Amino acid sequence: MKHILSLCLLLFASTGIYAQHTIRLSIKKAEDSQPLAGATATIASLNKTTIADSVGIATFADMAPGIYTVTVSFVGLEEKEITVTAPQPDRSLTEVLMEEGEEEDEEAVVVTATRISRTIANIPTRVEVISGEELTEKGNMKPGDIRMLLNESTGIQTQQTSATSFNAGIRIQGLEGRYTQILRDGYPLYSGFSGGLSILQIAPLDLRQVEVIKGAASTLYGGGAIAGLVNLVSKTPGRDREISFLANGTSAGGLDLSGFYSQRYGKAGLTLFASRNSNRPFDPADIGLTAIPKFERYTINPRLFLYGKNTTADVGATYITEDRTGGSMNYIKNGDNGFFEKNKTDRITTQVGIAHKLTEHATLQFKNSYSRFDRVITIPTYTFDALQQSSFSEFTWNRKGEKADWIIGANVLTDDLKEQGQTPDPKRDYRYNTYGLFVQNAWSISERVVLETGLRGDYVNEFGFELLPRVSAMFRVTPNLTTRIGGGFGYKTPTIFTEEAERIQFQNLFPIDINRSRNERSVGGNWDINYRTNLGDVGFSLNHLFFYTKLNNPLVLVGAPGGKVQFQNATDYLDTKGMETNLRLTYGDFKLFVGYTLTDANTHFANTREWLPLTARHRLNNVLMYEIEDKLKLGLEAYHFSRQRLSDGTFGKPYWITGFMAEKLWEQFSVFINFENFTDTRQTKFDTIYTGTINNPVFRDIYAPVEGFVVNGGIKIRL
Repeated sequence: MKHILSLCLLLFASTGIYAQHTIRLSIKKAEDSQPLAGATATIASLNKTTIADSVGIATFADMAPGIYTVTVSFVGLEEKEITVTAPQPDRSLTEVLMEEGEEEDEEAVVVTATRISRTIANIPTRVEVISGEELTEKGNMKPGDIRMLLNESTGIQTQQTSATSFNAGIRIQGLEGRYTQILRDGYPLYSGFSGGLSILQIAPLDLRQVEVIKGAASTLYGGGAIAGLVNLVSKTPGRDREISFLANGTSAGGLDLSGFYSQRYGKAGLTLFASRNSNRPFDPADIGLTAIPKFERYTINPRLFLYGKNTTADVGATYITEDRTGGSMNYIKNGDNGFFEKNKTDRITTQVGIAHKLTEHATLQFKNSYSRFDRVITIPTYTFDALQQSSFSEFTWNRKGEKADWIIGANVLTDDLKEQGQTPDPKRDYRYNTYGLFVQNAWSISERVVLETGLRGDYVNEFGFELLPRVSAMFRVTPNLTTRIGGGFGYKTPTIFTEEAERIQFQNLFPIDINRSRNERSVGGNWDINYRTNLGDVGFSLNHLFFYTKLNNPLVLVGAPGGKVQFQNATDYLDTKGMETNLRLTYGDFKLFVGYTLTDANTHFANTREWLPLTARHRLNNVLMYEIEDKLKLGLEAYHFSRQRLSDGTFGKPYWITGFMAEKLWEQFSVFINFENFTDTRQTKFDTIYTGTINNPVFRDIYAPVEGFVVNGGIKIRL
């Protein structure tokens, strides 16, 4: 009996010994053998998951002898499946090398807004990129313009400047739209007068990505980028031909038709974009005024690319023409008496770019653009008719080294405005010439530290010299944790083209007094922290940003003799500070995005602190996506805006906007539908948009949607 008991104990002990094997994996990035701390390893058959430690080692303890299939994943890299045997030979480590995934990782996107073309992962400047699926989804919701695409990003708010004609600008971190520079492929085509309708006349179908830099960025492209800049990057010919068409209709009477063609022919390439966008007058509140005006717009944009051995070139032109009429429904439909606002615009732009490779690492580049913007604004008692012509020329030397990149350049910017016809007000004509010299450097000090510096000197013919330093640094604390910090100076040349002036159609407005005005100057900085990891099967990404901008001597609208108004520099300052938080969770076919923005923007005039009008202090973005790749997309979103202070000193109401979209995809076409604002949030439901009479309205600030619930749907064809 004693022998039998001993044998049983021995068998149990040996079984325990055999069960206590350990599997150890060394998980690295294939490109540079960097350990991937936080990588996830899963044995599905045992329902076991472990996380790699700080040196990329993932450990499974208490493993019975056998052969196991292990799935290894890491954010931004292609999932890998390996087979491991327990026990491992000589207690060795099994090396797992992770490759870049086929799906474009946001950290691998190359950005051009900083002039130095690097991936997001290697740029010290904080750049947000809207591209790929996100750009496509936003295009489904609003195919006619980029207003929604920008408005649904954290820290950006589109501000409607007309209650009846839908005109709007964009605000970054609480600052008015004139402090944001909008570029097209690095060309400043939308400044001054031409910026008033810009985001309503740019369709997203021919865009490859949208790059957003928040905070002072005047060092990059000159004046205007105090709040930040938006660079719209166009599609270029690729290896495969692209032909796509889109047709979209809305319950508000809108129709969007557009087509895009792209192909490379050996040493030449071509892109062509054309669109027609229109809307019938729409009054969901039944108050007799348009929430969406009657408009019709046509766009054509051909672009030619030439590819030589050492020299490349591209030449493009764009023509946009639009008729837009908002106001009284009776006037628009029947020609009866009533208030109206008409906008007739013609926009012509040209772009030329030439790059010549001097050596393997050095390139000379020349860029030129010309813009002609003719706009007539008509209301019952007044007409503002003006022509703006502007040009941009730039010459740069670029050197890309193993550790450091350099750009040295010079540019000339001209901006000429002429009022046409007779006007009771003094003419607001001007001609500004700006001459700039700049140098930029990006230096990879080590694998963990990258430094970016820049210095620009601009001379504006009427307002003098501006010196604009800028510095940013990036620190890779761990493979999962990165932080960026930066700041710089900015400036804006005074013009009459502001949101306040747009709201009064530039009526009774004196010209800028050059002798008593000066450039608006700013200083600002930001600091952000970015963390990415996997929590089991859940991908986790968190970005948190702190920002501050101080704007000295801002241009403000004040009263003038004879019932007129004029702009003058305030003697004090305004500032904006706050934070943005972006959380992204992925699980299987689901993606959840949550964003929060705190904006504390105030004026400090005459020792009095006041909340900057039309700025939501708190904003919440929530988007849930479900996607079966190349088959189905579903999206649910909800946005919250806290109350805003209005120009008359009162406060608006807080509100939510919700939406749902769906898209079914086949190989060569897809159909989509979008239920925008399905809770029918409208300012006209809980507040007024005007005082006075319907024929002579005095409009209040527009701080919430006026169009309400709108359904749109359509078809996209890819050949």
